[in-house]
Amino acid sequence: MMFGGIIGKAAGAVATGLAGAVVYDGVKKIARSGAVHQAAVAVTALGLRGARAAETGAEKARLATADIVSEARERIGEQAPPPGTQAAHEHEH
Repeated sequence: MMFGGIIGKAAGAVATGLAGAVVYDGVKKIARSGAVHQAAVAVTALGLRGARAAETGAEKARLATADIVSEARERIGEQAPPPGTQAAHEHEH
């Protein structure tokens, strides 16, 4: 009885080791083929496209907000400062 249990455990260990070796060889082949590198480049390109789209959306929102503020200042009779100038601080740092 004990002998059968030991053989069963040994067979399980051999099967697990064999499966691990097959998986390891498969991963090595994929890594050598350059597929991992190509996938990393593709994912990075998608990330850059997404970042550019987000930047474009943020710029559109900033311009829309600036238009609204400018129109609101015009309605109350306040002159809008020229673009690129900052308001003067009333306090010292």
